[in-house]
Amino acid sequence: MTAVSTGSLSPVDRFFEFSLLGLLASGFLAVVGSGYLDTPTMLITTAAFVIRAFISAGVLRFELPAGVVTAVTLAYIGFYPVDYFYISRTFIPAAVHLVFFVAEVKIVTGRTDRDYLFLKVIAFLELLAACVLSTRLNFFLFLLLFLVLGVATFASDEIRHAGRRRHSLARTSGPGLSMRLVSVVLFVSAGILVITAGLFFFLPRTARAAFQHLVSHRYHLAGFSNHVTLGEIGEIKKENTPVMHVKMDQPEDRGLSLKWRGATLSEFNGRAWFNRPSRGEILNPGPGGNLRLDQEPARRGASRYISYAVYLNEIASDALFFAGTPQFMRIDGTVIRRPFDNYNVQSGEARNVSYQVYSRLDSPYREASAVEDAGESPPRAVSSVYLQLPRLDPRIHTLAVSIAGNEPSTGVQARLIENYLRTHYGYTLELPPAEPADPLAFFLFHRKKGHCEYFASSMAVMLRVLNIPARVVTGFQSGIYNPISGYQLIRTSDAHSWVEAWLPHRGWTTFDPTPPDPNPARISLWTRIGFYADAAEVFWNDWVLNYNLDRQLQLASRMGETSRHVGLRWFDGRPLSLSALWTATVALAKRYGFALFGLAALALLLRLFGRDGWRWWEARRRVLKVQRGEAQASDATMLYQRMLKVLTRRGIEKPAWLTPFEFARVLQEPELALLVEDLTEAYNQLRFGGRPEAAGRIVQLLERLEAVP
Repeated sequence: MTAVSTGSLSPVDRFFEFSLLGLLASGFLAVVGSGYLDTPTMLITTAAFVIRAFISAGVLRFELPAGVVTAVTLAYIGFYPVDYFYISRTFIPAAVHLVFFVAEVKIVTGRTDRDYLFLKVIAFLELLAACVLSTRLNFFLFLLLFLVLGVATFASDEIRHAGRRRHSLARTSGPGLSMRLVSVVLFVSAGILVITAGLFFFLPRTARAAFQHLVSHRYHLAGFSNHVTLGEIGEIKKENTPVMHVKMDQPEDRGLSLKWRGATLSEFNGRAWFNRPSRGEILNPGPGGNLRLDQEPARRGASRYISYAVYLNEIASDALFFAGTPQFMRIDGTVIRRPFDNYNVQSGEARNVSYQVYSRLDSPYREASAVEDAGESPPRAVSSVYLQLPRLDPRIHTLAVSIAGNEPSTGVQARLIENYLRTHYGYTLELPPAEPADPLAFFLFHRKKGHCEYFASSMAVMLRVLNIPARVVTGFQSGIYNPISGYQLIRTSDAHSWVEAWLPHRGWTTFDPTPPDPNPARISLWTRIGFYADAAEVFWNDWVLNYNLDRQLQLASRMGETSRHVGLRWFDGRPLSLSALWTATVALAKRYGFALFGLAALALLLRLFGRDGWRWWEARRRVLKVQRGEAQASDATMLYQRMLKVLTRRGIEKPAWLTPFEFARVLQEPELALLVEDLTEAYNQLRFGGRPEAAGRIVQLLERLEAVP
């Protein structure tokens, strides 16, 4: 088995080492981008890559003895049961740790061709795992990188083996070898991409549906399940992960301040809100995927109706989110459960969910008189569930009564409590340094600041104290409108909690006791850059992951449109509005086009003429140095090559097997032969005799040679 010493690597060996390392790194980064790899594994593997990079570059000489490698491996085998039973507690994470441990050992210690083959297999398995786990755009970027580095690895490996074969004519060194290899790699990779891109759009894929049965793509997002502990949503808000995208059918609806209602929670135990297990009503969409959700007419107050499409990312709660009261919904191939007025995707649906909704927005509550409130009591089912309370701090009851005063209207009482919390308490995402025994009492009477969960919980509890049915709702605020994609972007940082109170003649009515954030997010340069990244992610989901026969027919029909429409309107109405992207690109070109064109032209000129120009300048500088009498032995070669170029222009080539003197003697023209012979003698005197004065003679002979007709 062949072993390579990294201290004396040839150019092609070094190229292979770095290509293989990059191949492993691209597969590793693809797995990291899926979000399924834990931090310790990422850090240890990254350290292994850094060590190997230094070894391949010749900066670090590091070789573990075979006994140490064996001992470490045996130690990890003993550690694996501990990881399985006490750390990971499930098979897949423990198996991932084991695989990456083997990879880390091979990355650091690999020296033989067998080790390199093993590393190639590991790189392929990394990419295969990312293919199953990841649904994000970054997988495509790492896949492109993997393709290019894969071609580079296998091409350079074949050259390595060819160079070691007996009587091989393969050149494994020489000037520009790495650049030629890079050119071949990029050309081959581009050809592969062109071919596969055509196949991609002509062949709708069904393999994704098969993979969905092997692994769940949903990641865990606490706070939207049937059990939410105080503090969980505050932790969610510190993240900034996209959760869903919403497309309003009417442009004027984009500016509406909406709450995206996900889950209502009915019971409170002093520390958490939860719903008791309930299968709920099963809703099966009809043949067209249509469902009617709300059978009741609008209650008191004016209402308006909106329609929108929701594209949910993969979240663990399976909750569906709605603005207002959903009337109709269209969703394909999914069974819906409706427990406690919540809408959930039937468990087992491990994919992105999209649906269209027609909703009613009720007018905001306006205070009514006690006479208007009278005459309707809450239904028994509402009173039996939404008035329950745990044992509370007595001060909470006193506070609720003091806020409501003698006001007989339940709606006005709710508004008074809402205003009191908004004006007497502060907003913060920081949790208490230590978990208090009674979180609600600690918030109301000691800390007096918190995030939305504490405000919503306090209001719901005080309403129940006043015998007003109330519940906590979890969901999201409006989010931010992305002008590039034309979608409303809702992220985890938009997570929110509020209250629904049951009022006479209105039913469930929304109240939000949380004061505004004193440090609201602003649209910065990074936010605008993020719009483009988010638009690309949406396009990836819609036209790549969800590409099917319908998308293929839609694309084909739009390709058949006139050129006037094809240029800008292929994807109008889709998640990525190319017309908006085109408009933004044109504006950018008008502002910076001249500078960008100048930079591009300069880069092209440098690419075409930079190397030749540098060589000319370097040769000219050395000739001037020779003329000043500062010649060195190394300048002899430069001057002799200049002579060969002069002869080449006259149609005379020097065969590689002739020595300089033999070449001078075979020339047919007497004048040229005499000049070349004298120049060759001066060349030997400068190159091998150490006589600097010979350089001046060479320059004179060159001038005479160039003047020969």
